Amino acid sequence: MWSAANETYIKVRGRYLYRAIDILRDTVEFFFSENRNQVAAQRFLRKALTRHGRPERIVIDGSQTNYEAILSCDAESRLRQRSRRPLKPIRSAIAGISTIGSNRITGVSSRIRSMLGFKSHANDVVILSGIEMIHMMGKRQARYAYKSVDRCFDLLAA
Repeated sequence: MWSAANETYIKVRGRYLYRAIDILRDTVEFFFSENRNQVAAQRFLRKALTRHGRPERIVIDGSQTNYEAILSCDAESRLRQRSRRPLKPIRSAIAGISTIGSNRITGVSSRIRSMLGFKSHANDVVILSGIEMIHMMGKRQARYAYKSVDRCFDLLAA
């Protein structure tokens, strides 16, 4: 079950990476957007809620757009599921919650720098999704989690 959401600016033609993580700080869902606004946050939250269900609470940083997106997506999902239990967005004042995504992005940024950046939107989505997927495989979160990392890579390459 996921419990925290965070967005991080990636210097790839000004794109943002939205990530949902669980209590163990493992990536549950990710989403790339050109904008950092309520519409992008709502698209990400709808995707995460659809794929992984509703958590008890979501811990976020002080972002007002994320807070409003959580409230609006929660209202939609409660109407669809006829649930009376509201989702509680918790704004964290802890410095660690905002650096959870930033610490992981450091490795990605160094790879992007060595490749001299991306030239097209199609390339950045494919390559960044692949890097994120490899990290998830290494943490045994991916679809083929209980096989060796080499075997998972061979399956993805096929």
